[in-house]
Amino acid sequence: MKTRFFVVASAIASALVMAGCKQEAKAPEPVRPVLSSVLEPTASGSTVAVGTVQPRYETNLGFRVLGRLIARPVNVGDLVAEGQTIAAIDPTALELAVRSARADLSKAQALLENTIGTEERKRILIKTDATTQQTLDDAEQVRAGAQASTARARANLTKAIEQLGYAEVKADFAGVVTAVSAEVGQVASPGQSIATVARPDVREAVVDIGADFPVPLTVGLPFTVGLQLLPGVQVQGQIREIAPQADSVTRMRRVRIALNDPPESFRLGSTITARLSNGHSSGLRVPASAVLKQGTEAFVWLIDAPKSTVSLQKVDLSEDEGGIRVTGGLSIGARIVTAGIHSLKQGQQVRIEQDSTP
Repeated sequence: MKTRFFVVASAIASALVMAGCKQEAKAPEPVRPVLSSVLEPTASGSTVAVGTVQPRYETNLGFRVLGRLIARPVNVGDLVAEGQTIAAIDPTALELAVRSARADLSKAQALLENTIGTEERKRILIKTDATTQQTLDDAEQVRAGAQASTARARANLTKAIEQLGYAEVKADFAGVVTAVSAEVGQVASPGQSIATVARPDVREAVVDIGADFPVPLTVGLPFTVGLQLLPGVQVQGQIREIAPQADSVTRMRRVRIALNDPPESFRLGSTITARLSNGHSSGLRVPASAVLKQGTEAFVWLIDAPKSTVSLQKVDLSEDEGGIRVTGGLSIGARIVTAGIHSLKQGQQVRIEQDSTP
C-alpha cells in the first residue's frame, strides 16, 4: 500500500515539474538595454588639415672637403642665380696640394724622358752587339715604370685641381635661400649643410593627417587648399606623396599635396588649410565592438527602430589605420548595436540606452 502511495506521489511531482518547465519556456525574452549608433558619414568640408606651403625641390648645399668657412654671402630669403657662389672655405691647403701635384708631375715627366733616352741608346747598342738583351729588357721595364708614375702624377694633379674647385659651393639652380646652417669662421665638415636653396616655382602644401581621417589616404585624392589668413584664396590640389610610416610621437602621416597653378600669394612658409573637395564621399565607419565575426564573414546587429528588435546583418568591411570601414551591407542612417553583441538573439527586443560614437 505504501509503495503504491509513493508511485502516485512521484507521478504528481513529475507532472508539476514538467508543467513548470513549459511555463518557463513560454516566458518572453526580457527587453535588453543596448548601446547603439547611427551610421553617418563625416562631412568632407568639416575635416580640415593645417600645414604650410613648401617647395617640391629643395637642396641642402655643403662642401665636399674639410675647411674653415671664410665667406657666406647669402642669407635667408635671398634670391640666388644658377652658378652663384653660396659659400667658400680657406683654399690655402688645397692650393698647396695643387702645387705639390704639379711638382710631382714635372719630376715624373723628367724621369720618363730620361728612361726613354736610355732605352733608345740600348736599342742602338744591341744592333752592334755592344750590350746584352737583358740590359735592353731592363731599360724597357724602367721606361714602363716611369710611364706609370707619370700617369699617376697626372691623375693626382687632376684630383687636386678638382678638390680646389670644392673650396666654393655654388647653386645648382636659381632659387631662394630658405635656411643657413653655418657662420663665417666655423670649420665645415664634408657633407655638412651650409645653406638650403629651394625652387619657388614649384610649390605644394604639406600637412600632417592622423589615423582618424574619414577616408583612406591615396595618391590623387582631391583637396581644396586655402590660405589661413586669406580664406577666400583657394586652389585645387591632389595628394602627390604619402609618408610610408606615421610619426612615432604624433602618430600622424606627412602628406604632400600638389597645387594646381597656385597664385603668388601662396608664398613659401605660408600657413594653409586643406580639406576634402566637395562631393567626395567619405564613407562609413563602424567600431570594432559592433562587429561579430563568424568564420571569414562579418555581421552586425541591425536595430529595427519601429519594432525595437534586432536582426543579424552581413556586412563587407575593410580595415585601415583609421579603423573599420564599411564597403557594403549597410547604408547611411542605419542604427547598429555597438556593445554586448555576443548575447543577443535574432528578433530579440531591445531598449536603446544611448548613442555611441563609431
